[in-house]
Amino acid sequence: MRDTLLLIGRILLVVIFIASGLGKLANLSGTAAYIASQGLPLPSVLAPLVGIVELGLGLAVAIGFQTRVAAWLLALFSLLTILFVHHYWNMTGDARALNEIQAMKNLAMIGGFIILAGVGPGRFSVDRN
Repeated sequence: MRDTLLLIGRILLVVIFIASGLGKLANLSGTAAYIASQGLPLPSVLAPLVGIVELGLGLAVAIGFQTRVAAWLLALFSLLTILFVHHYWNMTGDARALNEIQAMKNLAMIGGFIILAGVGPGRFSVDRN
């Protein structure tokens, strides 16, 4: 039962990253424009990189490949997203409220990734541990 729950949890935890990565890669110009609107450097370089990171690490966790490393990297990615995109403490009004919710969502996912890094992916994974 534990391994089945770990498999289901891994997949549910990363569905957002897989979908987001695919979306970013399918619309690189829009992704670059959004990155530029956040004041981040090199948006045309960051756009495909972010899409590849989200998709690649999301798939790694889903199939259980290098799961502990991928979980730590997605936790770091989620933290960086809070700091550079969902920095609600610098916002007002609706933008603040929306980005605070997004930041809290990311904190919850960080917690999930830390737990996953601690317990491992389970038997139903490429890593099989």
